[in-house]
Amino acid sequence: MLRRSCFVAVAILGLAAAQAPRRTVSLVVTHGIVVTVDAGRRVIQDGAVAIEGRDIVAVDTAGTIAGRFRGRDTIDARGAVVMPGLVNTHTHAPMVLFRGLADDLALMDWLQKYIFPAEAKTVSPEFVRAGTRLAALEMIESGTTTYADMYYFEEEIARVTKAAGLRGVLGETIIQFPVADAKSPAESLARTERFAAEFAHDDLITPAVAPHAMYTLDTDTLKACRALADRLHIPVLIHLAETEDEVKTAAEKYHATPAAYLDSIGFWGPRTIAAHGVHVTPEDIKILADRHVGISHNPESNMKLASGTAPVPAMRAAGIAVGLGTDGAASNNDLDMFEAMRQAAFLHKLISGDPRAIPAPVAIEMATIGGAKAMGMDAQIGSLEPGKRADVIVVSMDSARQTPMYDAQSHLVYVTRGDDVRTTIVNGRVLMRDRRVLTLNREQVLAEARAYAEKVRAAVGPEGAGKDE
Repeated sequence: MLRRSCFVAVAILGLAAAQAPRRTVSLVVTHGIVVTVDAGRRVIQDGAVAIEGRDIVAVDTAGTIAGRFRGRDTIDARGAVVMPGLVNTHTHAPMVLFRGLADDLALMDWLQKYIFPAEAKTVSPEFVRAGTRLAALEMIESGTTTYADMYYFEEEIARVTKAAGLRGVLGETIIQFPVADAKSPAESLARTERFAAEFAHDDLITPAVAPHAMYTLDTDTLKACRALADRLHIPVLIHLAETEDEVKTAAEKYHATPAAYLDSIGFWGPRTIAAHGVHVTPEDIKILADRHVGISHNPESNMKLASGTAPVPAMRAAGIAVGLGTDGAASNNDLDMFEAMRQAAFLHKLISGDPRAIPAPVAIEMATIGGAKAMGMDAQIGSLEPGKRADVIVVSMDSARQTPMYDAQSHLVYVTRGDDVRTTIVNGRVLMRDRRVLTLNREQVLAEARAYAEKVRAAVGPEGAGKDE
């Protein structure tokens, strides 16, 4: 009798569980290959992600999610990969309007002969808004959901970024000479403080201080940048050891490497992203690791400008959080993070002579959770896990180029392009669905960008507007 009662009780409990109402959530993305990039690096072959508001509430098999959740909206991801949104750790977003302006030059020639003069003649709040809209469109269409930026009129960049629905760590550039939005570093610092106040505690925008580099700023200004960041509890973005010229300047002026000099003045600290880190020594790597500095690796611009190759495997072995960046589209010349993944993997295989130097899963990590860690945001973004922000992309895998597919992670790095992204979601909001961008008027953005290109061409003249004239 007791045994029969137990069977009855179990049956009743099973029936109750089967009849338990499913929780209604705002969105379910289902039936895709889910590349979680979580701690277990799970890849769920027929998986789903349940989203409520801005947060992920569950990641599991499609069947399990269907049994627990009902979506007010559903995205069918059959034939696609579902993965975390890409994290671009270094850009100059409005510089998309200088795309192709001057190519095949070393960094200092490129900057001093073309970019700085072009910026002096063209950069304005209107220019920045138009360029950021174009950059936002390109990033949404190619699966970037979070980006770090350094430029001028950064409050305008932030407003456009927020309206487009993207997440940004955005730094007002501090530089020693007069620029479009400030006549002095002190004025730039004041702008930074106002910008930080406007976006304090914003859900999408994280203001930052962005001293350009050790070779374009004096010691007092660099210290002032660190002091402001510490006082406001905001990140710091800076270029570091991008070229041999920078290393030579540091040696001549300070008898130290750029990293060691910045350490000697108390500049380094957590939530600092150093872009490039090409010419760093083993001692520099130890400094950066000890100070918990994140590194933005920009393989494409470093190769295009012949700046060199950052020792990424050594940095990772030292425990440094290394993310990927595209740099500005004026020196890349695009914002496609899938291309950044592929080039990072290829570059380090070639340089090291080891085909295992940066395997596909590591390249994906660098473009997602690695970038999030570099920016101190890995508790919120960078992987598909319950409790994290719902920054999710759906990547089509049904083209001839992607057929057949044996390994989703291999395909993401070695085959996929930005225009394979089908859907982009940030903070639970669908920004692009089935290749249709919902937060920007694509035709207006492109028309505005083309109009500004004519203004740039007129301002810089034929010598600075490409080499086809």
